[in-house]
Amino acid sequence: MKGRIATAFVAVSVTMPLRANAVEREHHLGVDAGGSMLVIDGKSTPDIGGGGGGHWTYGLNDAFNLMVEGAWSLVALSEARGDTIPPTRPTWVANADVGVSYVFDVLQWVPYAGVLVGGYALSGGTISGIKLLPGFELALGLDYRFDRRLAAGVAFRQHMTSEVSTYPSFTQLFARIEYTWGW
Repeated sequence: MKGRIATAFVAVSVTMPLRANAVEREHHLGVDAGGSMLVIDGKSTPDIGGGGGGHWTYGLNDAFNLMVEGAWSLVALSEARGDTIPPTRPTWVANADVGVSYVFDVLQWVPYAGVLVGGYALSGGTISGIKLLPGFELALGLDYRFDRRLAAGVAFRQHMTSEVSTYPSFTQLFARIEYTWGW
């Protein structure tokens, strides 16, 4: 029995990091790149495209982070054959959001979930001018901390604009890299 307890203690000690990596008052500044998908009412297939953005995060404490994000997505790369184009179809969508996330762990792998509110700009395509809409964003992500200064990860963002009946779903999936300081 003592041998099993000793083995378990050694296994836990070896796999635990020497110190926590996600901390309060820590800043994260990074860039995002990936894909996006916009579902438009009256269109049989979603519009898919690429996008990019930037983010800044500040550790309010060891569990909650303030998040500020901005992104631009090209959402109309191709046309489906025989698809009718609704008058509400943009070529691109930009968003700027601010909110709070909860960090589930402070080890080398850092999963998080958050809620952000902000604004959306849609333009191009069949939209004349720029259409501005308020909305919110649900954020899920997983970051890998290489060291105290560098992290990379994936970010899933599900957006809801105030025109849910016209734009029922706007989704982004980004790869991210960030520089951290201030711990």
